Amino acid sequence: MSDEYILETHELTKEFAGFVAVRDVNLRVRRGSIHALIGPNGAGKTTCFNLLTKFLQPTAGRIVYRGQDITALAPADVARLGLARSFQISAVFPHLTALENVRVALQRQHGDCFDFWRSKSVLYRFNERARELLSDVGLSDFTTVKAVEMPYGRKRALEIATTMALEPDMMLLDEPMAGMGQEDIGKIVALIKRISAKHTILMVEHNLNVVADLSDTITVLTRGRVLAEGSYAELSKDERVKEAYLGAGHA
Repeated sequence: MSDEYILETHELTKEFAGFVAVRDVNLRVRRGSIHALIGPNGAGKTTCFNLLTKFLQPTAGRIVYRGQDITALAPADVARLGLARSFQISAVFPHLTALENVRVALQRQHGDCFDFWRSKSVLYRFNERARELLSDVGLSDFTTVKAVEMPYGRKRALEIATTMALEPDMMLLDEPMAGMGQEDIGKIVALIKRISAKHTILMVEHNLNVVADLSDTITVLTRGRVLAEGSYAELSKDERVKEAYLGAGHA
């Protein structure tokens, strides 16, 4: 595996009772890039994410992360290697404040499994780093606000902060703009641009304006296969992509 790529899949395939959801997918994600996975509904994007984070085992093929074959590893082992999926790994508790949520995530990263049940004073040593992470995602003014009371877009930013607390080299974001208004979309786009300076990003996203704005490389899936790959400018001219995705009315 080239040092240029942090993640590669080789002929990755997943079959469910005779239905092939993902077939022979070869994916290569460059270190330090923002790579988008797009396609119509049912194209296999979420199945790919579940395979990469090991919540599903492939029927065939291999997954290589930072030069190590992780195909047979458990989800927790993959997360410890620095491959984190935001909504599955995040530690957002609705009735804890933003600071408390990030502090718990930091506690988990440092292996202090039982600190949550001890005196709060045990967690205070994580306060400075938690505040830094909240600042990184634009939540400095929400430190003492409970997650349940935060606007939807700010909750998504908090989820990203808790994922960043795990210190991943690579973050997988599954539809980070889902359910957001235009103002929140702008904030999360800016946030992803900022965190991509330190983290490789692989994301599934339906909003093509976001994909065009953020992505260095885009892989188009259809019917479980890779249809095309390239920049947004390149793919927007590809007739196969227009027919299978862009022309199908998906946004």
